[in-house]
This record gives sequence, structure tokens and C-alpha cells, in this order.
Amino acid sequence: MALSSLILIVAIVVVIAVIVLALKKQYRKVGPNEVLIVSGGAKRTVTDPDGTKRKIGYRTHMGGGTFVMPFVEIAEVLPVEVFTIEMKLPEVLSEQGIPVVTSGTAQARVRTDEPSIRLAAEQFLGTGIEGMREISKQIIEGHVRSTIGNMTVQDIYRNRDEFADQVEKGAQKDLDRLGLEIISFSLTDITDNQGYLESLARPKIAKAKGDAAIAEAETEKEASIKSSIARKEGDIAKLKAETEVAEATRDYEAKRAEYQVVVNQKRADADVAYEIERQKMNQILKKEEAEGILLAKRKSVEIEDMEIKRREKELEATVKKPAEAESYRQEMEAKGRAVAKKLEGSAEVDILKARGVAEAEAMKKKAESWSQYNQAAVYQMLIDALPDLARAVSEPLSKVEKIVIVGGADGSLGASRITGEVAKIMAQMPTIIESLGGGDLKKLLTDLSAKRGDAEDKSGQGE
Repeated sequence: MALSSLILIVAIVVVIAVIVLALKKQYRKVGPNEVLIVSGGAKRTVTDPDGTKRKIGYRTHMGGGTFVMPFVEIAEVLPVEVFTIEMKLPEVLSEQGIPVVTSGTAQARVRTDEPSIRLAAEQFLGTGIEGMREISKQIIEGHVRSTIGNMTVQDIYRNRDEFADQVEKGAQKDLDRLGLEIISFSLTDITDNQGYLESLARPKIAKAKGDAAIAEAETEKEASIKSSIARKEGDIAKLKAETEVAEATRDYEAKRAEYQVVVNQKRADADVAYEIERQKMNQILKKEEAEGILLAKRKSVEIEDMEIKRREKELEATVKKPAEAESYRQEMEAKGRAVAKKLEGSAEVDILKARGVAEAEAMKKKAESWSQYNQAAVYQMLIDALPDLARAVSEPLSKVEKIVIVGGADGSLGASRITGEVAKIMAQMPTIIESLGGGDLKKLLTDLSAKRGDAEDKSGQGE
């Protein structure tokens, strides 16, 4: 039950998604330069510009978007942007019967009013821009031929704007019936293969050349005259200027000579006054210099007196006073050494006396302690010394770096012989101790064991 419900929900979701996608696909959008033509569905009645009513089975939508009913309507796009028409007509006869070759350019588009869009959709919906361009080109070329036949070559060449206006007006009537409009037309070139235009231009060209030559000659003449006048006026102005410069130079030199006399006189007066002042200053300087020398000599005498006094004090401080101080120091040091030797001697005497008393006391205490030692204590000391003796005996073996073990003749190993030799040496220790202590170590040990056994028996009986 749960599985079937899940399948049903999934199926519903899938159907809804398909419907949404289909509806989204049916919503068609176009740009501002396009018209969406939706065909199908119910027909509707429209009124043309001439008042005629008729029924059509399509609707238009310019820019934006609209919904297209699936399976009922279809949507197509009609472009309304401007397109360019290039044309060149070979040898069209003018009003005078002269064949001329013309080239022109036009711009056209679909009108954006509702009736024009309907007309254009009915004519060009399947062909697009290229179909519009081709039909428009044929219509405009026909009106260009007609206009050339109604005008002379001179009028066409001179009044190109008028020619373009006549072509536009004539072509627009035909384009209106197609829902199109011509935006602009211009005649780019007009020529002929007979040389008519060239012959028309020759007199004007010759006249223009003559006028140009005359104008050039007149211009050169006027330029030459003006140049001569200008040179003459320039020379006069130059001489006049040079004269004025010479007069100004003369006046300047005269004034400068007068000024120089005055300057020299003033300079001489200044030199004399300067020399007088210099002599006065020299006398004053010499007087001050003499007074300075005298003052310097006085200061020098005073300095020498002060230097003598300083040297006397320095001699007193560096010779007399240090000698007295050294003599006093040596005297004090001698006294100090005497007192130190005296104190050192009495201290050594006291130390020797105290050391002797201490050593005597120690010997006395040692003698008293030895007198209290019995034979067992002596042997106890010897037994305590046994480990040191054993260490001394075995120490040489520890310093041997290498031992070569060789089996004996009786089959014994060399290692057992080494330990045996050590054991023999250790076995001789009691004998050595007895010889040193003067007693029997074995007997002492036996007696001690017997005494310990008796003591244990007595303690057992007491319990």
C-alpha cells in the first residue's frame, strides 16, 4: 500500500514537471527589434487604414513575450530592424537621351504600426530581411530609372538632393502597400561612358584654370610690389634705426665720460681720506700694540712668579713629603713585623704545646683501650682485616689483560687451577694471622662456639 502511494506521488510530480516545462517552452519572447506573429486559434476582425474590415487568424506582439497555446498556435518572428540596400544602374537614359550610370544607397525597415506589421507579416514572414531587401531594391531601382528619365544630366548632377527626394516619394507609395518605409536614399555616383559629363566640365575647368592663372599672376604681381615696398620701408626703417642708435651711442659715451670724471674725482678724494684714516688707525694700532706688549710682559712676569711658587709646592709635595711618608711607613712596617713575629712565635708555641698535650692524651687513651683488649678482641680485629688481605691478594689478577688457559697433565682445566691457587693462598691466611697475633685462631673459634652452646643451654633451662 505504501509503495503504490509512493509511485502515485512520483507519477504526479513527474506529470506536473512535464506540464510546467511544456508551458515554459510555450512562453515565447522576442527583442525590441522583432515582432512575434502567433498564428492559429480563433479568428479576429481588424480594420485596415482605408476602413476595410477583414478577419485574420493570427495576432502580433512586438517586443517582450506572450504565451503560445500548445497544439493550437504557432509562433514566428518578423524582424523590424533597418536594412541597407546597395544598387547600381547601368546606362539609364536621361531626359536628353544621354545614357548615364548611377549608384545609390537606401535604408528601409518595416513600419511599427499595427496595419503595417500585418501587411509585412503577410508578405515577408517566410523570407525575412533578405526578401524585404530584394523587393525594396527592385521598387527603388524602378523609381530611380523613372526619375533619371524625367531629368537632364545637368539637373541630376547639380541637384542630387532633389533627385533623392523624388525617388523617395515615388518609392514610398509602393512600399506602403508592403508595410515598409524608406528611411533615406542618397545618390552616391553618376557617370557616363560617352564623356558627356567630362565635356561639360571642360569649359569650366579651362575657365577655372585661366582664372586661377590670372589670379596667380595678379597675386604674384601684388606680392612683388608689396615685397618691394616692404623692402624699401624696411631699409629706410633700418637706416633710421641705425642713425638713432649712433646718436644714442654718442650721447651715451659723452655722458659716460662726464660721469667718469666725476667718479675719478670722487675716487681720488676717497683715496686721500682713506689714506689719512689709515695712518691714524696705524698710529692707534701701534700704540695699542705697545701697550699690549707691555701688558703681556707684566703678565709673563706674574706667570713666572706663580710658576716658581707652583714648582716649590710641587717639589715639597713630590720630594720632601713623600720622603717623610716613606720613612714613617718603613718605621711602622718594621714595628709591625716585629709584633707579628712575636705574636707568631707565641702562637706556634701555644699550638705545639696544645698538639703535644693532645697527642699525649690520645696515646694515653689508646694505651688504656689496648690494656682493656683481650685476645678475642685482637683476633676480631685480625678477622676484620681478612677481606682487605684477600682483596690485596686478588688485585694483581684484576690487572691482567689476558690469561691463556692450558689443560694440565692430569686432565684438569687451567681455570680450576687458577681458582685453586687463589684458594691455597687464602687458606694460608689463618697461619699468617696466628704468627702475627701469637695465638691459635682455630682454637679460639672452637672455644667461642662451645661458650655460645653453653649459654644457649642455660637460657633454655631457665625458660
